[in-house]
Amino acid sequence: ARHDLFTPFSTLRWLALGPYHRIRWFESGTRKGEMAMAAKATSSASSSLSFFFSRSTPCPRNRGLCLLNLSASFLGNLRPRTVAAVPASRRLGRPAIAVRCSGGPFAARPSSELRMIPSSGGNPDDEKLRVFRELFSSPNVGIDAYVIPSQDAHQSEFIAECFMRRAFISGFTGSAGTAVVTKEQAALWTDGRYFLQAEKQLSQNWILMRSGNIGVPTTGEWLNDVLAPGCRIGIDPFLFSCDAAEELKSAVSKNHHELVYLYDFNLVDKIWNDSRPKPPMEPIRVHDIRYAGVDVFTKLSSLRAELHEAGCTAIVISMLDEIAWLLNLRGNDIPHSPVVYAYLIIEVDSAKLFVDYSKVTQEVMVHLETSGVELRPYETILSEIDSLAAQGAKLWLDTSTVNAAIFSKFKSACDRHVTNLKKKTKAKVQEKLQVHENNNSAISGPCGFYSASPVTFAKALKNGAELEGMRNCHLRDAAALAEFWSWLEEVVQRTVVTEVEVADRLLEFRSKQIGFIGTSFDTISGSGANGAIIHYKPEPDSCSIVDDKNLFLLDSGGQYVDGTTDITRTVHFGEPTARQKECFTRVLQGHIALDQAIFPERTPGFVLDALARVPLWKIGLDYRHGTGHGVGAALNVHEGPQSISFRFGNMSPLRKGMIVSNEPGYYEDHSFGIRIEVL
Repeated sequence: ARHDLFTPFSTLRWLALGPYHRIRWFESGTRKGEMAMAAKATSSASSSLSFFFSRSTPCPRNRGLCLLNLSASFLGNLRPRTVAAVPASRRLGRPAIAVRCSGGPFAARPSSELRMIPSSGGNPDDEKLRVFRELFSSPNVGIDAYVIPSQDAHQSEFIAECFMRRAFISGFTGSAGTAVVTKEQAALWTDGRYFLQAEKQLSQNWILMRSGNIGVPTTGEWLNDVLAPGCRIGIDPFLFSCDAAEELKSAVSKNHHELVYLYDFNLVDKIWNDSRPKPPMEPIRVHDIRYAGVDVFTKLSSLRAELHEAGCTAIVISMLDEIAWLLNLRGNDIPHSPVVYAYLIIEVDSAKLFVDYSKVTQEVMVHLETSGVELRPYETILSEIDSLAAQGAKLWLDTSTVNAAIFSKFKSACDRHVTNLKKKTKAKVQEKLQVHENNNSAISGPCGFYSASPVTFAKALKNGAELEGMRNCHLRDAAALAEFWSWLEEVVQRTVVTEVEVADRLLEFRSKQIGFIGTSFDTISGSGANGAIIHYKPEPDSCSIVDDKNLFLLDSGGQYVDGTTDITRTVHFGEPTARQKECFTRVLQGHIALDQAIFPERTPGFVLDALARVPLWKIGLDYRHGTGHGVGAALNVHEGPQSISFRFGNMSPLRKGMIVSNEPGYYEDHSFGIRIEVL
């Protein structure tokens, strides 16, 4: 790597911190004293180095200064400098960056400490955290820390308001993140899409952990660091997939911690009390065969054939979009996603849907009876798992999606079966029967077969009717957008319009289209600096105006009776800067490169991801999100297993019939954002 400071700043950023960081040296407000001290230190150095600091575009709560330019006197005295990493403290586990000048070391605070300092004992004024921590010592609890994920019991990306526990306890409303509360500290992990949003929404009682950044610990690593050995860490096992719970258990066991499953209640619910929203009660509807393309009986027959081939007698399906697709049902339990809260158990000769009876209309009842599906109360799922084990079921479980409560219940039932078998036969059993990865039909009694759900892949391969519905709804959606852009281009020139007003008006245009049901996600209406917040949601009391002086990013989508849309455009109603033009052009070049790619079927998506990034990489730029995600047909706007992403662990092949987004972008924090997306 080059160490001379003739290197362009964008490249220097790349060399020093990697493509996902912006060098932010100081924080405004409480860090002014540090800035003054650093300025004094640099001015007294033996070189004629001097720094000019200037603020970026004003934004709410003006957090952080960026090193934007260097003085002319400094440019006249350039010479090699060394960029060195300063050892991070073991307690925080995060690296710092130091630039060593001839006058001595000059250290910058690490990325995760830029906005806030970890609280040493919690803020006594934060009543919510104080009351929450009191529950740790309650009877039948006895824990030292509690982990609150984003998910519901079905690992949904979007969840009903009554299950937004992490948002309630932390104040951070992004769709992805994990909160961890100990008796003394509170920390929140989220990915690059939400860094700026989290900075705005988290109070000083929380430490922001920027997942994916170099040196940022995982939740398990951090718990091992801040807790004394031998502590008890509590979780709600319904909110963790089996794999996630096992991963956390393995991580914290390195410091002899115990992972405690609290089945009976969720601690956040205990302090939410009466203010907690009511559970959704909207009726279920039948998804017409014109749009589904394949009837329920045929889908169940195909699934049972796969069960037979794997030597299984039953499968538990907990992902809501898989249940909706398999049974040709749609609901309204989750904002933006037409699904219903339910579990589904398919056996070789029966099927049981666990759902709130009050949501089942007469039409749905007839539809299910015709398809051979019985109804059971939603809350009886664990007792049914017990029953399956007692019957000696060979159960197919997708451990990446089924929750830890179901998995542990089945494992316990298997263990009880072994114990009872010992008593009945009075024989010595050499090896205790356990749930294992590979089914062995020679083993008597219940056992598990662990593999990805076969429904996930079947759902991703759209049939002809689904593809036709997706194309048709996109035509109607495009008509709504054409009307919208015509309106916005005119109104921006003659009056003041806010980001929220723009999003509301777009909804009006979409609502006029035949078959429109609702939005497929919260509209991202971001003007200027807000466009750099990748999953920005404008709020009436804090949003910006859309004008002819800033770039405007609009990412939106609709749910229609026949399909799902997701589209992003970035526009400027005045004259963009040369920098904005270059960045937009390179994003567009990447978009076109991916659009024109020809590749062998079954190629994993990560192989194609670089095609969209190369034009940006050429000038040292990048974006901190994947390039493409799967999309459901009149279902979830984000679905797997396919994706186009730099995360090379996803080996799911891209196949004919899959729908995937193409959405490269570029974001300059506190300045502007660019993204171009089609499906």
